Amino acid sequence: MNKGTKDLTKGNILKALVSLSIPIVGTSFVQMAYNLIDLIWIGRLGSNSVAAVGTVGFYTWLGFGIILVTKVGAEVGVSQSAGRKNLAEEKEFARNSLQFNITTSLIYAAMMLLFSGLLVSVFNIKDKTVVSMAIRYMKIIAFGIPFFFINPIFSGIMNGRGDSRTPFLINATGLVLNILLDPLMIFGYGIVPALGVRGAAIATVFSQFSVTMIFVYIFFVRNRVYRKFTLLRKPDLGYFKRIASVGSPIGLQSAMFTIFAMIIARLIAKWGAVPIAAQKIGSQIEAISWMTASGFSSAMSAFVGQNFGADKWDRIKRGYWTGMGAISGLGFIATILFVVFPEPIFRFFIQDPETIKCGAVYLRILGYSQIFMSLEIASTGAYNGLGKTIPPSVITIVFTGLRIPAAYILSAEDILGLNGIWWSISMTTVLKGTLLLLFFSVYLKQHPEKCPDHWIKQFIFRQECKALRDKRSITGK
Repeated sequence: MNKGTKDLTKGNILKALVSLSIPIVGTSFVQMAYNLIDLIWIGRLGSNSVAAVGTVGFYTWLGFGIILVTKVGAEVGVSQSAGRKNLAEEKEFARNSLQFNITTSLIYAAMMLLFSGLLVSVFNIKDKTVVSMAIRYMKIIAFGIPFFFINPIFSGIMNGRGDSRTPFLINATGLVLNILLDPLMIFGYGIVPALGVRGAAIATVFSQFSVTMIFVYIFFVRNRVYRKFTLLRKPDLGYFKRIASVGSPIGLQSAMFTIFAMIIARLIAKWGAVPIAAQKIGSQIEAISWMTASGFSSAMSAFVGQNFGADKWDRIKRGYWTGMGAISGLGFIATILFVVFPEPIFRFFIQDPETIKCGAVYLRILGYSQIFMSLEIASTGAYNGLGKTIPPSVITIVFTGLRIPAAYILSAEDILGLNGIWWSISMTTVLKGTLLLLFFSVYLKQHPEKCPDHWIKQFIFRQECKALRDKRSITGK
């Protein structure tokens, strides 16, 4: 195994998953904490400010779908190359992922900057103050999009190599900087003027820029493996296709998820700014369990990817069920917290009684689906490690899309009203988690679990597995 790469193809499975996932979960929490810290301070400005930031948040969320194309492609490609001990291939996956990501980030940033007014108008928000604040906030965030895009790619490459600690430390540094800058830029102090939501945007962009600079230094200067790494070479279309074939289904899934959420947000808007703010804060609170599961999903992807590269199906099977047991426990804890203590949790982020009351109902209803959400996300990571990203994407897109008709039907005044929207989200999450767990367990039973005992059969078996593995690495099937 190359220096800096953690070998996940041997040793205690639970220990390997936990040791790899803890820094990734920590990194996920750091990313989530940027939004939570903004909400803690912006919440003190009122529901209108929260609604404005929440509106723009849908477009940064939509951008995350684009990020996932290269992030997942890089993680899977790097982890499988590491499992095969092929450093040259590993570096090509990393280089082409970064080149693809930088190009798309610049295009997306230009769109947000040039069409901010049109993008905000999609939500049909009646309050002109909210619209004005949202446009100003979006224009500032647009300048930080290249940094928002590239930081997860650096993290994904390092995660794929089994190094999850370095990305965590780098992202945590940016979070500390954001914690210090947020209150200063939002409320002002001394010669620094109070900038409100614009201040929150400036603090976040500067923090992300700082993280990018640290990644560049660590990746290109301190890391011996990538020291002679250059982004100025012509992209390799073969690797572009392999990255896109693996990452595109996940990117499409994330983009569609955001589009569905935007449609639901438009439906929520008819109830006013309070439900918008409640849903924004509630979704960020729920992201605590969502990010934990996502971090575990990345660890599962790296674990399965390396063992797939090494043809260790028995270890893949045992690792999957070990991971599902661990993530179910975390989902159960989230369910208890959200169902039993929704109001105290919500009160920590905003003081408006009406928003707290509305948000507590949202959090309690979503709480019932936390275990299934954890199973859904972790199972997706296992599929990603195999390079089979289409099955989880199809299931997720179909059942997330069902939220739209369900929300329209259940939110009728003579049925459940606003709460019908929350129930449409929770019920479809239960279905997705159940189906992905079932389908992956069936997939495992259809594939070899261990090599034959006789050395001749072992040799034949490994050659067959290698041919099948190479085919799947290219086609994603």
